[in-house]
Amino acid sequence: MTRRGLLAGLAGAAAALEPPALIKPKRLKAGDAVALVTPSTEVIEPDALIMARETCEHFGLNPVMMPSVGKRQPDFAESVRNRASDFNAAWADKQFQAVFCVRGGYGSQHILDSIDYAMVRANPKVLLGYSDITALHLAIQKKTGLVTFHGPVPLSGFTGYTQQHFRRMLFEPGPAGVLTNPVESNKLRPQHRLRAVRPGVAKGRLVGGNLTLIATTMGTPYEIETKGRILFLEDVGEQIYSIDRMLTQLRLAGKLQEAAGVIWGECNDCPPKDNKPSSASAYGLGETVDNLLGDLKVPVLAGLTIGHTADQLTLPLGVLAVLDAGKGVLRIEEAATAG
Repeated sequence: MTRRGLLAGLAGAAAALEPPALIKPKRLKAGDAVALVTPSTEVIEPDALIMARETCEHFGLNPVMMPSVGKRQPDFAESVRNRASDFNAAWADKQFQAVFCVRGGYGSQHILDSIDYAMVRANPKVLLGYSDITALHLAIQKKTGLVTFHGPVPLSGFTGYTQQHFRRMLFEPGPAGVLTNPVESNKLRPQHRLRAVRPGVAKGRLVGGNLTLIATTMGTPYEIETKGRILFLEDVGEQIYSIDRMLTQLRLAGKLQEAAGVIWGECNDCPPKDNKPSSASAYGLGETVDNLLGDLKVPVLAGLTIGHTADQLTLPLGVLAVLDAGKGVLRIEEAATAG
Protein backbone atom coordinates (compact mmCIF):
# COMPACT_ATOMS: atom_id res chain seq x y z
CA MET A 1 0.00 0.00 0.00
CA THR A 2 1.27 3.48 -0.86
CA ARG A 3 1.75 6.14 1.79
CA ARG A 4 -1.13 8.12 0.24
CA GLY A 5 -3.37 5.06 0.36
CA LEU A 6 -2.42 4.38 3.96
CA LEU A 7 -3.17 7.97 5.00
CA ALA A 8 -6.48 7.90 3.15
CA GLY A 9 -7.38 4.66 4.90
CA LEU A 10 -6.50 6.08 8.31
CA ALA A 11 -8.52 9.23 7.61
CA GLY A 12 -11.49 7.13 6.60
CA ALA A 13 -11.23 5.03 9.75
CA ALA A 14 -11.01 8.16 11.90
CA ALA A 15 -14.07 9.61 10.18
CA ALA A 16 -15.97 6.40 10.84
CA LEU A 17 -15.23 6.77 14.57
CA GLU A 18 -16.58 10.32 14.69
CA PRO A 19 -20.01 10.45 16.39
CA PRO A 20 -22.93 11.40 14.15
CA ALA A 21 -23.93 15.05 14.15
CA LEU A 22 -26.46 15.87 16.86
CA ILE A 23 -30.08 16.01 15.70
CA LYS A 24 -33.14 16.97 17.72
CA PRO A 25 -36.78 15.90 17.55
CA LYS A 26 -39.58 18.44 17.38
CA ARG A 27 -41.00 19.40 20.74
CA LEU A 28 -44.39 17.90 21.52
CA LYS A 29 -47.69 19.72 21.44
CA ALA A 30 -51.31 18.84 22.22
CA GLY A 31 -52.80 16.55 19.60
CA ASP A 32 -49.54 14.89 18.60
CA ALA A 33 -49.75 11.15 17.90
CA VAL A 34 -47.53 8.89 20.00
CA ALA A 35 -46.60 5.29 19.20
CA LEU A 36 -46.70 3.05 22.27
CA VAL A 37 -44.20 0.19 22.06
CA THR A 38 -42.99 -2.61 24.35
CA PRO A 39 -39.39 -3.34 23.30
CA SER A 40 -38.65 -4.90 26.69
CA THR A 41 -41.08 -6.81 28.92
CA GLU A 42 -44.51 -7.34 27.38
CA VAL A 43 -47.53 -5.61 28.92
CA ILE A 44 -50.63 -7.81 28.91
CA GLU A 45 -52.73 -6.59 31.85
CA PRO A 46 -55.72 -4.62 30.44
CA ASP A 47 -55.72 -2.12 33.31
CA ALA A 48 -52.05 -1.33 32.66
CA LEU A 49 -52.76 -0.72 28.99
CA ILE A 50 -55.62 1.61 29.90
CA MET A 51 -53.33 3.47 32.30
CA ALA A 52 -50.70 3.90 29.58
CA ARG A 53 -53.26 5.33 27.20
CA GLU A 54 -54.79 7.62 29.83
CA THR A 55 -51.36 8.93 30.84
CA CYS A 56 -50.67 10.08 27.29
CA GLU A 57 -54.13 11.62 26.97
CA HIS A 58 -53.58 13.53 30.23
CA PHE A 59 -50.81 15.43 28.45
CA GLY A 60 -52.99 16.07 25.41
CA LEU A 61 -51.34 13.40 23.29
CA ASN A 62 -53.00 10.84 21.00
CA PRO A 63 -51.63 7.37 21.88
CA VAL A 64 -51.62 4.54 19.34
CA MET A 65 -50.56 1.05 20.41
CA MET A 66 -48.34 -0.75 17.93
CA PRO A 67 -49.58 -4.18 16.73
CA SER A 68 -47.83 -6.51 19.20
CA VAL A 69 -48.52 -4.39 22.31
CA GLY A 70 -50.87 -6.23 24.67
CA LYS A 71 -50.37 -9.58 22.92
CA ARG A 72 -48.60 -12.46 24.62
CA GLN A 73 -45.49 -13.63 22.77
CA PRO A 74 -44.67 -17.18 23.93
CA ASP A 75 -42.08 -17.83 21.20
CA PHE A 76 -38.77 -16.05 21.77
CA ALA A 77 -37.74 -15.57 18.14
CA GLU A 78 -41.20 -14.35 17.19
CA SER A 79 -41.19 -11.96 20.14
CA VAL A 80 -37.90 -10.42 19.02
CA ARG A 81 -39.16 -10.05 15.45
CA ASN A 82 -42.41 -8.45 16.56
CA ARG A 83 -40.78 -6.04 19.02
CA ALA A 84 -38.27 -4.94 16.39
CA SER A 85 -41.02 -4.65 13.76
CA ASP A 86 -43.14 -2.45 16.04
CA PHE A 87 -40.18 -0.24 16.85
CA ASN A 88 -39.10 0.24 13.24
CA ALA A 89 -42.67 0.80 12.06
CA ALA A 90 -43.16 3.53 14.68
CA TRP A 91 -40.21 5.46 13.24
CA ALA A 92 -41.29 4.92 9.64
CA ASP A 93 -44.86 6.11 10.21
CA LYS A 94 -45.10 9.87 9.58
CA GLN A 95 -48.18 10.24 11.80
CA PHE A 96 -46.11 9.75 14.97
CA GLN A 97 -44.19 12.57 16.63
CA ALA A 98 -42.98 10.40 19.52
CA VAL A 99 -42.23 6.81 20.51
CA PHE A 100 -43.02 6.03 24.15
CA CYS A 101 -41.90 2.74 25.72
CA VAL A 102 -44.80 1.52 27.86
CA ARG A 103 -42.43 0.00 30.41
CA GLY A 104 -38.88 -1.22 30.90
CA GLY A 105 -38.19 -4.65 32.36
CA TYR A 106 -35.95 -6.86 30.28
CA GLY A 107 -35.18 -7.54 26.63
CA SER A 108 -34.53 -4.34 24.71
CA GLN A 109 -30.99 -5.55 23.91
CA HIS A 110 -32.50 -8.32 21.81
CA ILE A 111 -33.59 -5.88 19.10
CA LEU A 112 -30.53 -3.60 18.91
CA ASP A 113 -29.13 -5.28 15.80
CA SER A 114 -32.56 -5.23 14.11
CA ILE A 115 -33.21 -1.49 14.36
CA ASP A 116 -33.20 0.53 11.14
CA TYR A 117 -30.91 3.32 12.37
CA ALA A 118 -30.96 5.13 9.02
CA MET A 119 -34.76 5.29 9.35
CA VAL A 120 -34.48 6.63 12.89
CA ARG A 121 -32.08 9.38 11.83
CA ALA A 122 -34.20 10.30 8.82
CA ASN A 123 -37.33 10.61 11.00
CA PRO A 124 -36.31 12.26 14.30
CA LYS A 125 -38.93 11.81 17.01
CA VAL A 126 -39.05 11.90 20.79
CA LEU A 127 -37.98 8.56 22.29
CA LEU A 128 -38.94 8.22 25.95
CA GLY A 129 -38.13 5.55 28.52
CA TYR A 130 -35.67 4.46 31.21
CA SER A 131 -34.32 1.38 32.97
CA ASP A 132 -34.01 -1.39 30.35
CA ILE A 133 -34.70 1.23 27.66
CA THR A 134 -31.17 2.49 28.35
CA ALA A 135 -29.96 -0.01 25.72
CA LEU A 136 -32.05 1.78 23.08
CA HIS A 137 -30.82 5.19 24.19
CA LEU A 138 -27.20 4.06 23.94
CA ALA A 139 -27.63 2.46 20.52
CA ILE A 140 -29.59 5.31 18.97
CA GLN A 141 -27.26 7.95 20.35
CA LYS A 142 -24.23 6.03 19.05
CA LYS A 143 -25.67 5.25 15.62
CA THR A 144 -27.75 8.34 14.82
CA GLY A 145 -26.86 11.29 17.08
CA LEU A 146 -30.55 11.77 17.96
CA VAL A 147 -31.34 13.42 21.29
CA THR A 148 -33.47 10.94 23.26
CA PHE A 149 -35.09 11.24 26.69
CA HIS A 150 -34.37 9.24 29.83
CA GLY A 151 -37.57 9.67 31.78
CA PRO A 152 -40.82 8.17 33.05
CA VAL A 153 -42.71 5.58 31.05
CA PRO A 154 -46.53 5.71 30.80
CA LEU A 155 -46.81 3.26 33.71
CA SER A 156 -44.64 5.38 36.04
CA GLY A 157 -46.00 7.10 39.15
CA PHE A 158 -46.05 10.66 37.72
CA THR A 159 -46.00 12.78 40.86
CA GLY A 160 -46.52 16.51 40.41
CA TYR A 161 -42.74 16.99 40.33
CA THR A 162 -42.40 14.32 37.63
CA GLN A 163 -45.17 15.90 35.54
CA GLN A 164 -43.62 19.36 35.85
CA HIS A 165 -40.25 18.24 34.51
CA PHE A 166 -41.83 15.99 31.88
CA ARG A 167 -43.73 18.97 30.44
CA ARG A 168 -40.75 21.29 30.74
CA MET A 169 -38.47 18.96 28.81
CA LEU A 170 -40.78 17.72 26.07
CA PHE A 171 -43.36 20.48 25.49
CA GLU A 172 -41.63 23.79 26.21
CA PRO A 173 -39.01 25.61 24.09
CA GLY A 174 -35.49 26.57 25.10
CA PRO A 175 -33.04 24.98 27.54
CA ALA A 176 -34.61 23.40 30.62
CA GLY A 177 -32.21 25.22 32.95
CA VAL A 178 -31.56 24.17 36.54
CA LEU A 179 -32.64 20.70 37.66
CA THR A 180 -32.47 19.53 41.24
CA ASN A 181 -34.47 17.44 43.69
CA PRO A 182 -37.97 18.43 44.84
CA VAL A 183 -38.40 20.68 47.88
CA GLU A 184 -38.50 18.47 50.96
CA SER A 185 -41.59 18.61 53.17
CA ASN A 186 -39.58 17.30 56.13
CA LYS A 187 -36.08 18.78 56.07
CA LEU A 188 -35.08 16.74 59.10
CA ARG A 189 -35.83 13.49 57.26
CA PRO A 190 -35.43 14.29 53.56
CA GLN A 191 -36.88 11.77 51.13
CA HIS A 192 -34.20 12.49 48.52
CA ARG A 193 -30.84 13.34 50.02
CA LEU A 194 -28.26 15.06 47.80
CA ARG A 195 -24.59 14.66 48.57
CA ALA A 196 -21.48 16.03 46.90
CA VAL A 197 -19.09 13.07 46.81
CA ARG A 198 -16.61 15.40 45.11
CA PRO A 199 -17.51 19.10 44.83
CA GLY A 200 -16.77 21.01 41.65
CA VAL A 201 -18.24 22.19 38.37
CA ALA A 202 -18.08 20.37 35.03
CA LYS A 203 -19.55 20.91 31.58
CA GLY A 204 -20.24 18.31 28.91
CA ARG A 205 -22.86 16.48 26.92
CA LEU A 206 -25.22 14.37 28.99
CA VAL A 207 -25.01 10.57 28.74
CA GLY A 208 -25.99 7.67 30.95
CA GLY A 209 -28.84 5.58 32.24
CA ASN A 210 -29.22 2.25 33.96
CA LEU A 211 -25.91 0.92 35.29
CA THR A 212 -26.69 -2.71 34.45
CA LEU A 213 -27.48 -1.93 30.80
CA ILE A 214 -24.44 0.30 30.46
CA ALA A 215 -22.25 -2.49 31.85
CA THR A 216 -23.78 -5.22 29.67
CA THR A 217 -23.35 -3.26 26.44
CA MET A 218 -19.62 -2.77 27.05
CA GLY A 219 -17.60 -4.34 24.23
CA THR A 220 -20.50 -4.06 21.77
CA PRO A 221 -21.05 -1.53 18.96
CA TYR A 222 -23.34 0.32 21.38
CA GLU A 223 -20.79 0.85 24.16
CA ILE A 224 -21.24 4.16 25.96
CA GLU A 225 -18.96 7.11 25.14
CA THR A 226 -18.07 9.10 28.27
CA LYS A 227 -15.02 11.15 27.32
CA GLY A 228 -15.66 14.78 28.25
CA ARG A 229 -19.28 14.04 29.07
CA ILE A 230 -21.51 14.28 32.14
CA LEU A 231 -22.28 10.67 33.03
CA PHE A 232 -25.32 9.71 35.13
CA LEU A 233 -26.02 6.25 36.54
CA GLU A 234 -28.95 4.62 38.33
CA ASP A 235 -30.26 1.14 39.12
CA VAL A 236 -32.83 -0.81 41.11
CA GLY A 237 -32.94 -4.05 43.10
CA GLU A 238 -29.21 -4.75 42.82
CA GLN A 239 -27.09 -6.22 45.56
CA ILE A 240 -24.25 -4.01 46.67
CA TYR A 241 -21.55 -6.41 45.50
CA SER A 242 -23.16 -6.23 42.04
CA ILE A 243 -23.12 -2.41 42.07
CA ASP A 244 -19.45 -2.62 43.07
CA ARG A 245 -18.73 -5.10 40.27
CA MET A 246 -20.36 -2.96 37.56
CA LEU A 247 -18.80 0.31 38.70
CA THR A 248 -15.44 -1.46 38.84
CA GLN A 249 -15.96 -2.69 35.28
CA LEU A 250 -16.57 0.88 34.10
CA ARG A 251 -13.58 2.07 36.08
CA LEU A 252 -11.26 -0.58 34.59
CA ALA A 253 -12.52 0.38 31.12
CA GLY A 254 -11.64 4.02 31.81
CA LYS A 255 -15.24 5.15 31.44
CA LEU A 256 -15.42 6.84 34.85
CA GLN A 257 -12.04 8.56 34.59
CA GLU A 258 -12.80 9.92 31.09
CA ALA A 259 -16.04 11.60 32.16
CA ALA A 260 -16.14 15.33 32.86
CA GLY A 261 -18.45 14.69 35.81
CA VAL A 262 -20.48 11.84 37.31
CA ILE A 263 -23.96 11.71 38.85
CA TRP A 264 -25.09 8.76 40.93
CA GLY A 265 -28.90 8.84 40.83
CA GLU A 266 -31.12 6.71 43.03
CA CYS A 267 -30.85 2.98 43.64
CA ASN A 268 -34.11 1.81 45.17
CA ASP A 269 -34.20 -1.57 46.88
CA CYS A 270 -30.41 -1.78 47.00
CA PRO A 271 -29.81 -2.32 50.73
CA PRO A 272 -27.32 -4.82 52.12
CA LYS A 273 -28.75 -8.32 51.72
CA ASP A 274 -28.32 -11.31 53.99
CA ASN A 275 -24.69 -12.34 54.18
CA LYS A 276 -24.25 -15.09 51.58
CA PRO A 277 -21.03 -16.33 50.02
CA SER A 278 -22.02 -14.99 46.59
CA SER A 279 -23.27 -11.61 47.75
CA ALA A 280 -21.26 -10.66 50.84
CA SER A 281 -20.08 -7.05 50.89
CA ALA A 282 -18.29 -5.29 53.68
CA TYR A 283 -19.72 -1.92 52.61
CA GLY A 284 -23.07 -0.17 52.39
CA LEU A 285 -24.36 1.48 49.21
CA GLY A 286 -23.12 4.97 50.09
CA GLU A 287 -19.71 3.59 51.03
CA THR A 288 -19.54 1.70 47.75
CA VAL A 289 -20.34 4.85 45.79
CA ASP A 290 -17.62 6.71 47.71
CA ASN A 291 -15.14 3.85 47.26
CA LEU A 292 -15.56 3.68 43.49
CA LEU A 293 -16.29 7.32 42.64
CA GLY A 294 -14.77 9.29 45.50
CA ASP A 295 -11.23 9.48 44.19
CA LEU A 296 -12.11 10.50 40.64
CA LYS A 297 -10.58 13.82 39.64
CA VAL A 298 -13.96 15.18 38.54
CA PRO A 299 -17.12 16.46 40.28
CA VAL A 300 -19.38 13.69 41.59
CA LEU A 301 -22.94 14.19 42.86
CA ALA A 302 -25.02 11.48 44.55
CA GLY A 303 -28.78 11.36 45.07
CA LEU A 304 -30.33 13.24 42.13
CA THR A 305 -33.86 11.98 41.37
CA ILE A 306 -32.95 9.92 38.33
CA GLY A 307 -34.34 6.47 37.68
CA HIS A 308 -36.59 4.22 39.72
CA THR A 309 -38.23 6.81 41.92
CA ALA A 310 -41.74 8.32 41.84
CA ASP A 311 -40.21 11.81 41.77
CA GLN A 312 -38.34 11.49 38.51
CA LEU A 313 -36.50 13.88 36.22
CA THR A 314 -36.72 13.69 32.44
CA LEU A 315 -33.20 14.07 31.06
CA PRO A 316 -32.23 14.81 27.43
CA LEU A 317 -29.35 12.62 26.30
CA GLY A 318 -26.76 14.29 24.11
CA VAL A 319 -27.26 17.95 25.01
CA LEU A 320 -24.85 20.27 26.80
CA ALA A 321 -25.19 20.39 30.57
CA VAL A 322 -23.31 21.77 33.57
CA LEU A 323 -22.98 19.80 36.80
CA ASP A 324 -22.39 21.75 40.02
CA ALA A 325 -21.89 18.97 42.54
CA GLY A 326 -21.36 21.36 45.46
CA LYS A 327 -24.71 23.05 44.89
CA GLY A 328 -26.48 19.79 44.00
CA VAL A 329 -27.76 20.98 40.63
CA LEU A 330 -27.60 19.92 36.99
CA ARG A 331 -28.18 22.74 34.51
CA ILE A 332 -29.34 21.94 30.98
CA GLU A 333 -27.78 24.61 28.79
CA GLU A 334 -29.09 23.58 25.38
CA ALA A 335 -32.60 23.11 24.02
CA ALA A 336 -33.36 19.41 23.72
CA THR A 337 -36.00 19.79 21.01
CA ALA A 338 -36.41 21.77 17.82
CA GLY A 339 -39.29 24.14 17.09
